[in-house]
Amino acid sequence: MFVVDTNILVYAANQDGAEYSTCKSLVESWCNQSGIWHVTWGILYEFTRVVTHPRVFQQPWSSGEAWRFIESLLLSPGLVVLAETETHSRVAADFFAEHPFVSGNLISDAHTAILMREHGIEKIYSRDAEFHKFSLVTVIDPLK
Repeated sequence: MFVVDTNILVYAANQDGAEYSTCKSLVESWCNQSGIWHVTWGILYEFTRVVTHPRVFQQPWSSGEAWRFIESLLLSPGLVVLAETETHSRVAADFFAEHPFVSGNLISDAHTAILMREHGIEKIYSRDAEFHKFSLVTVIDPLK
């Protein structure tokens, strides 16, 4: 079990990027497998924010194009979108007690890490070095 972070999805969508081939192949393999893989709604919305942003993409996508990409992911038989459960508040409280330095822009990554802990998932495919700051999260950089 693992989570796929925003940046891997963005690389898989950005045909102009050097990371495109590797990440597109990975995402396609995950979409075509029956094994379980995960994202969060936050990751999917952040993907939409990034690919539609004119300072990030030379030719930004429309929100409709971004959502069609997301819908294609959601058709994957093994994809599970993580959501908060009744234990979320307790898991978050424990997480913030263990990681008192978390603030500002790190909060969205913390939310992903909290959802991972809540669902018993330790691995995340990401190029975001910030995840290395969180205990019990193992970062897999598919481009290394």
